[in-house]
Amino acid sequence: MKYLGIDVNVKHLPPLDPAFIPLGRFYEAFLRDAKEPFDVAVERSNGQMAVYRTFVHGTEDLREADIYYIDRIIKTLLWMKGGFKVYLAGNEAVCGAMQEHYSAGGSRDFDFDYMGNVFEHPFEVVRVDKVPEEKSFSKAIGRHLDGCRIGFDAGGSDRKVSAVIDGESVYSEEVVWFPKINSDPDYHYDGIVAALKSAAEHLPRVDAVGVSSAGVYIDNRTMNASLFLKVPKDQFDAKVKDIYIRAITDTFGDVPYAVVNDGDVSALAGAMSLEDNNVLGLAMGTSEAVGYVDEEGNITGWLNELAFVPVDAAPTAMVDEWSGDIGCGVKYFSQDAVIKLAPAAGIELEESLSPAEKLKVVQGLMEQDDPRAAKIYESIGVYLAHSLALYYDLYGYRHVLLLGRVMSGKGGDLLLETCKQVLADEYAQVNEKIHLALPDEKFRRVGQSAAAASLPEIVR
Repeated sequence: MKYLGIDVNVKHLPPLDPAFIPLGRFYEAFLRDAKEPFDVAVERSNGQMAVYRTFVHGTEDLREADIYYIDRIIKTLLWMKGGFKVYLAGNEAVCGAMQEHYSAGGSRDFDFDYMGNVFEHPFEVVRVDKVPEEKSFSKAIGRHLDGCRIGFDAGGSDRKVSAVIDGESVYSEEVVWFPKINSDPDYHYDGIVAALKSAAEHLPRVDAVGVSSAGVYIDNRTMNASLFLKVPKDQFDAKVKDIYIRAITDTFGDVPYAVVNDGDVSALAGAMSLEDNNVLGLAMGTSEAVGYVDEEGNITGWLNELAFVPVDAAPTAMVDEWSGDIGCGVKYFSQDAVIKLAPAAGIELEESLSPAEKLKVVQGLMEQDDPRAAKIYESIGVYLAHSLALYYDLYGYRHVLLLGRVMSGKGGDLLLETCKQVLADEYAQVNEKIHLALPDEKFRRVGQSAAAASLPEIVR
């Protein structure tokens, strides 16, 4: 297949999405003849800097490909590590295009606005002669098992809570809720408090509370999260930024607590389960939640919001409604992927059903060995293999723990089997270095909340 003048060779394509162009494969083909140096650096909090050194063609006939490539690299760095200032050293025309893209009213207006708000700093793209040097640090958090703890996991379709005593889960529950379509933050607050109280009924006391939640959290405060998508900005600032802090302290008083991005808790759960480090946790649920525990067993503090990181170079890729971009992970590794592929598989899903209910319909068909449902999971398995190779280039991980409701049941098993086959055949070198793991069924669905319970340290 050919895109923007670049010939891309792909051995395995999703049976229900033959137009898919794995972005990693596009990168490989693009770089084959690119010789002009081009450096990108992204600055985030506390002077930390992510640096990416690469090449472009610098020719008029491949100008569009150069611009597309650097746009995708910047997008990836922003959502993998976060940042508010982008430094570019290289081709003037490409730099100029990026300054237009990542600006108010530009094609990446969403990223421009989001990052500026999250880091509470004006977002900018600057051209320099030389980009700054790499700078980063990580922190130890979690793996505290002592005492009577509550772990809460806030998903977009359901909320999970666990009561844990000295590392052993004594109670877990999963309740359907609809945070993304509710504009009243009291709905969210009441749901959180109800879950906390439910778990507390099964403990003699509450020593600490840990929260795993989709979104960006700084000092336990909610800086941005799709769970509160419909909440007006004034209400977000007044009631959502400290919603978890209020829910915990209003219910239990002065107990230790920690609020962490759900992707990082996935990775932590994986590291605890595997008893090893360098783990990428990937939860396929309402969205794609990703986290990373490094070689030292620490959380990096990166955003790891791979739901917004592109994986597909196809110009016809599905649009993400929130960001307005195409080809991003959320449409490939979440319940959205199942729903997206259903029509191509010949499965009609009633519009009146919620996304979680639509997923359950397909899962039910899969349990009956419906070949149409099988094609959906095979297609996602192909997506995953190509994207795990791309993620390996970014993280250099050793283990991948696959979590979330999409990975449940027969569908999850087929997805994993397909992914492994494609990795072995098309990415043999990567396949030799990584280990894919699925937890048992209970851990897949509720274990994240138990891992969340280990987040805060109890100081005695």
